[in-house]
Amino acid sequence: REEQETFWGWTPRLGYLEMRARGVVTPRSMVAWWMVGLEDSPDRCAEICVAEIFGDAVEPGESAAVGMGLHRFRDPRVAEDFEAVRRPIDIADFHTYAVDWTAERVDFFVDGEPVRSCANPPAYPMQMMVAVFDFPDRSTGEDADAVPELVVEYLRGYER
Repeated sequence: REEQETFWGWTPRLGYLEMRARGVVTPRSMVAWWMVGLEDSPDRCAEICVAEIFGDAVEPGESAAVGMGLHRFRDPRVAEDFEAVRRPIDIADFHTYAVDWTAERVDFFVDGEPVRSCANPPAYPMQMMVAVFDFPDRSTGEDADAVPELVVEYLRGYER
């Protein structure tokens, strides 16, 4: 074991960020894209959740509840402000999920349409997380062999 130099990689701080992706989920899985503080100071730990889609909140071919907003965790400056907003999208098709992030507010978009806004987001550098989750204990039996997926065409960001 030896001490390693700190490496943050791409850790955006403010700007416009977007991901174009499609997902395959069942009631036992979910896909998500979020940013979280690096906790280089204990209170720099809040989250900006850009898109969180649980399979049990999807009506295949019709609509999906897309979770978006802020999670404060232990950051006293950020208010918990999260909501799953039903959108008329089929997540099996490609869609663009985006945020316009300033120190004063973060605006959330799906396919270029504004969906919601949150005031006072974290304004420190954040690490990007893209993930697929499977919850086998939620299996209905019919989806026992299902393999969830998140296909990302691109993820990009622009500084202010």
